[in-house]
Amino acid sequence: MKFVQKLGKALMLPVACLPICGILMGLGYAMCPSTMQGGDVTGIVQQIGFFLVKAGGALIDHMALLFAIGVGVGMSDDHDGTAGPSWLMITNLLSTGAVSVLRTLEEGSTAFIAFSKIENPFIGIIAGIIGALCYNRFKSTKLPDWLSFFSGKRCVAIVAGVVSIIVSAILLFI
Repeated sequence: MKFVQKLGKALMLPVACLPICGILMGLGYAMCPSTMQGGDVTGIVQQIGFFLVKAGGALIDHMALLFAIGVGVGMSDDHDGTAGPSWLMITNLLSTGAVSVLRTLEEGSTAFIAFSKIENPFIGIIAGIIGALCYNRFKSTKLPDWLSFFSGKRCVAIVAGVVSIIVSAILLFI
């Protein structure tokens, strides 16, 4: 139950970004309807509208990364977790280019569509959970003297990378 409560609180950061995205994009489209219709952007009002649409779209387009960061930081004990290595590894290993080497992907098939949309909030949440759980478990790891540079918080990125590879292999077949 504590895990679910922490996850719920951690999801508040990316969800809190949604209203500002809607406001910026709504104002932008109202000021510059040609952005949606594919027309020319002329005049200062339309340029400002286009600028606002792009600002809101930046957050919407990268919502999955916001979920990874929000969950990783929100679920870690010291609010110091990292989801970067997990996010990068999972999205790279499950990209259509990487998957097509291991499996036959025909364009238009459901598998091709699924792997071409791998940068989604679900993967962001998984990356954040991996980062937070690895941080909570391995943040105070002590390694032998000759590996001491990788002790503590530096160990988290290495372990999270290994876990991300395993999770990517599992997701490859699910």
